[in-house]
Amino acid sequence: MRVTGFNKLWKKDKKKKEKKETTPMPMKAGSRRAFACYAILVLNLCMGTIYAYAAGDPLSVVNNLSTFIFSLIRAIGLILLGFGIVQVGLSLKSHDPSQRANGFLTLAGGIIITFAKEILDLIMG
Repeated sequence: MRVTGFNKLWKKDKKKKEKKETTPMPMKAGSRRAFACYAILVLNLCMGTIYAYAAGDPLSVVNNLSTFIFSLIRAIGLILLGFGIVQVGLSLKSHDPSQRANGFLTLAGGIIITFAKEILDLIMG
């Protein structure tokens, strides 16, 4: 059994696909200027390196880096702590037990992350 209507449609689709051309979308002047500024910024960041001369004891440089990283971790922990408090407050208002559980978990995680350096110092002795 031969289906001729389907074959005609199939041939038409093939012809349409062959004739289509793709043309690039034109960029407006504002987007072109923004892209150029972005490209220049990336080029400057990649090519414009500066030598940093570390002064003093290398161990103090490592300690300063460790202090900086732990301060970043503490900031993230405080953000999570605040978010957990907000979640618990919203769950108490809406009487949603699953949101309350998530809020308490976020609160506990924020406390642990905030005091990560002190916890590690206690473990290490």
